[in-house]
Amino acid sequence: MEPLKTEIVVVGGGPGGYAAAFYAADLGRKVILVEKEKRLGGACLNRGCIPSKALLYASHTIATARQSASRGITFAEPVIDLPKLRAWKESILQRLSGGITQLAKARGVQVIHGRGYFEDSRTLRVETEQGQQLISYENAIVAVGSRPALPKAFDLGNPRVMTSTEALEIEDIPENLLIIGGGYIGMELGTVYAEMGSKVVLVEAMDSILAGADPDLARPIINYAKKNFREMRLKTKVSKMSTCGKQIKVEFDMAGEKKEELYDRVLIAVGRSANAGDMGLENTKVSFDERGFIHVNDKQQTTDPYIYAIGDIAGGVLLAHKASKEARIAVEVIAGEDSAFQDITIPAVVFTQPELAWCGLTEAEAKAKGIAVQVSKFPWAASGRALSFDHPEGLTKLIIDPDTERVLGVGIVGYGAGELISEGALAIEMGATAKDIALTVHPHPTLSETIMEAAEGFYGHATHTLVRKKAQ
Repeated sequence: MEPLKTEIVVVGGGPGGYAAAFYAADLGRKVILVEKEKRLGGACLNRGCIPSKALLYASHTIATARQSASRGITFAEPVIDLPKLRAWKESILQRLSGGITQLAKARGVQVIHGRGYFEDSRTLRVETEQGQQLISYENAIVAVGSRPALPKAFDLGNPRVMTSTEALEIEDIPENLLIIGGGYIGMELGTVYAEMGSKVVLVEAMDSILAGADPDLARPIINYAKKNFREMRLKTKVSKMSTCGKQIKVEFDMAGEKKEELYDRVLIAVGRSANAGDMGLENTKVSFDERGFIHVNDKQQTTDPYIYAIGDIAGGVLLAHKASKEARIAVEVIAGEDSAFQDITIPAVVFTQPELAWCGLTEAEAKAKGIAVQVSKFPWAASGRALSFDHPEGLTKLIIDPDTERVLGVGIVGYGAGELISEGALAIEMGATAKDIALTVHPHPTLSETIMEAAEGFYGHATHTLVRKKAQ
C-alpha cells in the first residue's frame, strides 16, 4: 500500500482539530484531516455545545411565555412536537457541519473519514469504508476529544440510563428524571427538561453545584433550580441502580440515610473520559496521565517529538474554545514560531437559567491562594436594562489587584452572561485597570453597563449604587 505523504496530519475533526487543520493550511502547509465520523464538528457540534444550546433556547421560550403572564400577556400552554424539535436541532448541526466541510475544501485540506491508528511515530493507518489508507507525515496533531463518563456501576445496558449524548436526542420528556451530577452539563440539561415538563431531581455528591464558580454567582442558579426542579440534593450519592420494569430503581445514600425511588430516566453527568484508547498511541512515545489524557507541555508537544495533542484529549479544562486556542499554538510551534500556552485567559460559561460566566481569578481562588484582592460588585437589580426584561437576579463582579488596580478576574451571573464575559477576558489579557473600564463609555441601557459600574464602584462613585468610597 502506497502511503499518502503530508506535512501535517490532524486526527479528529472537532473545534480543535479543524481549527488546527485550517490554520496550518492558511500558513501554506499540506494538511490531511482524519475524522472517524461521517460529519465534521466533533462532540461539540454534534453531541454537545451546539445541540444543547439549541435545546436551551427552545426551552427558554417556554419559560419566557409563562413569565409573560405577570406583564399582562398570556399564552396558551405549550404543545411540544418532539419530532419537529429534533428536526430543527438537526438542521442546525447539518448546516454548521456542511459549512466546515466547504471551508476544508476551499482551503485545500484533504478530509479522510475513518478511524485513525498509529503504526508508529510517523505513520497513521486510516480504516475507511473503502479500505485502509496509510499516511506518512512530518507531524501529527491528536485532537480526538473526550466522551461522557459512564461508571460501570451505572452502566445497566438500559436506554433509560442516559449520558448527555442520549439526553440531547430528547426521545421523550420523562415525567420523572434523575440527574446525577451538579456540574454544567447536569445543570444545563436539567434546565432543558424541567422547562419542558419533567419533574427533575438532581443529586450531587459535593456540598455545592457548579464547582469552580464563586458561591455568590452560583446562588441565582441554585434559586432557579429550587423553584423549577422537583428537588436538588447535595451531599448525596447514588449507591445502586437497577432496572425495574419500565423504570430505573435508584438507591441513595444521603449523609447515612438510605432512600429508594423509581425514575423514568436517569441522566449520568459526572464528567468526561479521554478518547485516546484503541488508536495505536502505544506504538509511539506518547505518554498519558492516570486518567488517560495525553501529557503535553505548554507548546502542546507530547513526549513523542513528532506528535502534538490539543483540546480535551490533552486534559485541563474541557472547553471547545480552549481547544481552538491550543490548535493555533500547536501549528505555530510546528511552523517554527515561539508560541506557548502561557498566561492565557480562558472564559467559562454555563448556559443555565440564568447564565453564569467567569474568567481569570475567582474570589474563591484568591482566598485559597492567599492573594490580596478587592472585589467590586454591581447588582443587576439596579440595572434598568435587566429590569426591562424581568431579569434583575444578576450580578457582575470584578476581582481587582488593590495595588496596581489591574483587573484579575471577572464574574457575571445573569441573562446573557456568556455574551458579556469577553469584555472581561479582553481586559485581563490587555492588563487593563478598573479605571480603564470605568472611563470607557458603555451604551445605555445595556447589560454591559454593569461591568462599567462595577469598575466605578471600585472608586466609590458608581451612579446607580451607593458604595463606600475607596481610601485615597
